[in-house]
Amino acid sequence: MRTRLLQGLSLLSTGLLAGAFCYGAANLVPTFNTVSLDMRLDFHAELMKMNGITVQGTMAISALSSLALAALTRGRTRVLAATAGALTVASFLITRFGNVPINGRIKQWAATAPPADHAGILHRWELFNYARTLTAVVAFALLTFLALRETAPSRGSLGRESQAPDRVPRDT
Repeated sequence: MRTRLLQGLSLLSTGLLAGAFCYGAANLVPTFNTVSLDMRLDFHAELMKMNGITVQGTMAISALSSLALAALTRGRTRVLAATAGALTVASFLITRFGNVPINGRIKQWAATAPPADHAGILHRWELFNYARTLTAVVAFALLTFLALRETAPSRGSLGRESQAPDRVPRDT
């Protein structure tokens, strides 16, 4: 029961993380690129205030629950859960060392003026954003695979073969 709850928490939190990043990549980034630079900088700076709390919290829950799931399971389930956890940690590291420093610069630009090379820096932010989106989506896909694999009729708890035979013999 504890493992099933942990699996549900890891799947939910990683799905929320992947969804948030996908929304940003599919909707926010293209919108950022169509509005004026001043509007983008102001909105980006304000958005990061909220994202700093929600996204980092979701990343922490996702990573910890996936890694805890890996610790409580074995075999292929352990490998896939650990990989999902590692990918979520990668999303965090990309965010922390890629996006966050640029977010700090964007906040300064919103208060003053962007430098001449701002387009290249914003493009680099977008590349980091796509990288963290990819790692979160793959982590979610792995956890989804685990959940779907578990529900297969011939499978037992968390994908291990059940002890029951595949076929029930008929009376003849």
